[in-house]
Amino acid sequence: MNPRTTRIAPGEIFQTLPLGKDALSVRRRVEAMERVMEGLFVIPGTNRKVGMDVVLDLIPFAGSTIAAAVGAWMAWEARNIGMSKIQMARMFGNVGLDWAFGMIPFVGAIPDFFFRSNTRNLRIIKRHLDRHYPSTTTLQG
Repeated sequence: MNPRTTRIAPGEIFQTLPLGKDALSVRRRVEAMERVMEGLFVIPGTNRKVGMDVVLDLIPFAGSTIAAAVGAWMAWEARNIGMSKIQMARMFGNVGLDWAFGMIPFVGAIPDFFFRSNTRNLRIIKRHLDRHYPSTTTLQG
């Protein structure tokens, strides 16, 4: 099955994820969560992807906190694969900055179009995985 042509319904995304603590399982979970948080749907006419991070920022205070909790979970997953404290600090810094922007009621959703903390953190995690667990590397076409 080609992952680019296979469609998975939003409700099924989490049913297909592996539960292990191995590097490949972690990679798949954080990639799926980043897709949900940053690229769930495209704004018509703009070709710009947005996800739950932007939608949650429309809920004053609580939405940004929920999105930050998801971002912190991604950082926790990174801890499970042995990432350094410096990398973890960068990831928590990205989450904290995103949370701070999101605390501005309604206007806080605007920075999420430009500062995608989950995408940045996924890039950090992938770099670590590619270096230390090359067998988990997937080709992006």
